[in-house]
Amino acid sequence: MHSGEGKHVIVIIDYGMGNLASVKNAFLKLGYDACTSTDPDRVVGATRVVLPGVGAFGNAVSSLRKSGMDRAIHEVVKNRIPFLGICLGLQLLSSESMENGLHKGLDLVPGRVVKLPPGQKVPHMGWNQVIPKTGSRLFQGITPGSYFYFVHSYYIITRDEKLTAATCHYGLDFTCALEKGHLFATQFHPEKSGALGLRILKNFGEMQG
Repeated sequence: MHSGEGKHVIVIIDYGMGNLASVKNAFLKLGYDACTSTDPDRVVGATRVVLPGVGAFGNAVSSLRKSGMDRAIHEVVKNRIPFLGICLGLQLLSSESMENGLHKGLDLVPGRVVKLPPGQKVPHMGWNQVIPKTGSRLFQGITPGSYFYFVHSYYIITRDEKLTAATCHYGLDFTCALEKGHLFATQFHPEKSGALGLRILKNFGEMQG
């Protein structure tokens, strides 16, 4: 039996913008119970929470606020429940984003989301090497320089470099994963990154709350 099976239910936040099916299926493949939810109370009561996302920052943060999901996310993080943001889900944790004007984020990670610099094809789409920092819990058992799948045009510049769990090079070195206590996030899509992506999700599922 998988160590997470029957013990933790992975609740995936449904706010109308996210690749929910593939994230859910990846956790199911690992033997976890996983469900999607639009209910902030369900999220607050979870033992594991995932915030996926694709699309525009402004629309996404507006949707989270309208539903009360922003407050639920803050409650989850305050309660030290393991939390994982994926792609746009990472960016939404920031203080603010410059995507299509200035938008305030959830402000759980101090920093600003900005567009990838000119000189490279945008969006950054496809497989790229990721260099985790020594001691990263999320990248336990993963060889530095392993490839993960990206689709994004913006990235976070964090004001606290200690929160950077991994970097990637695409025209510049940028933060592609964050760790802050029980809060984790990846700019790449682990659910689209094959066996190594599943290892990331398994590491997250096994985090101690």
